[in-house]
Amino acid sequence: MTNRNFTTTFTVDQTPETVFDAINNVRGWWSQAEEGDTDKLGAVFYHHYRDVHRCTLKITELAPGKKVVWRVLHNDFNFIKDKTEWNGADVIFDITKKGDKTEVRFTHAGLVPACECYDVCSNAWGQYINGSLRKLITTGKGEPDPVEEHAGHQEEVAAKVREMNR
Repeated sequence: MTNRNFTTTFTVDQTPETVFDAINNVRGWWSQAEEGDTDKLGAVFYHHYRDVHRCTLKITELAPGKKVVWRVLHNDFNFIKDKTEWNGADVIFDITKKGDKTEVRFTHAGLVPACECYDVCSNAWGQYINGSLRKLITTGKGEPDPVEEHAGHQEEVAAKVREMNR
């Protein structure tokens, strides 16, 4: 099936509230260089990874202990022909209590096998979600990408995010 969204699931011993807080601590598991608020409904934040990936996301749903949804407003990859494959996609974190455990179900709606970036992106999400996010939840320390130094770039990005959040 070529229209199946990328999804991965894991279970932890922590509470849904702890999981929710960890997901919203995007700098703690995805990238320390995130610009903008990552824990407020309606906020826009900016992700970048070297010169490979730049992405602007808006938080469209925040249900404490239950769900987080980000909408991809703009995306740019430097390694594929259609650099904008993620544009308009939703990144969804469903949090469910399962007995004395909590299940995290991650879905990137729109990231399907037909996408040119599917192999690279699904592998990367698998590492961030099943590795770094899970570690942040279970140990309090994730493995986010470090801040990169780009002359003038950080302030330019910060100004752009501030403008979008007005």
